[in-house]
Amino acid sequence: MIAIKLKIKQLSLIGLLLTSTITFSQASNVTINQDKNISVLLDLKKEMNKNEHSSDRYKIQIYSGNRADAQSAKNNFNEAFGEWEPSIEYETPNFKIWAGNFVTRLEADRALKKIKNKFPSAFIFKPKKEKN
Repeated sequence: MIAIKLKIKQLSLIGLLLTSTITFSQASNVTINQDKNISVLLDLKKEMNKNEHSSDRYKIQIYSGNRADAQSAKNNFNEAFGEWEPSIEYETPNFKIWAGNFVTRLEADRALKKIKNKFPSAFIFKPKKEKN
């Protein structure tokens, strides 16, 4: 009986010690001091990466054909969809209108869904990497 009481006291003491270490743990706050120009530099880096790795991105082809109709399609696209900058590309023998510079296929699919209402023959593709 004395041994049981002694074990209960030991277990109670161990439990008390465990709960006291948990309740007396320290809380801390971390403050990061950084130069304001760091966020500007990060934005510039993102923009540079976007331009450098444009071949890793998705584009949408709006039109392929003669030069006059390509220019017309580009103007129509610009009026309807100002959020994606169209460009004229020449691949013998056709002028092509490409729009967007989408990072993910999902982003390109969402844009294509809107674009197809006005340009039903539009499709998504990845430009071939240029040989240097």
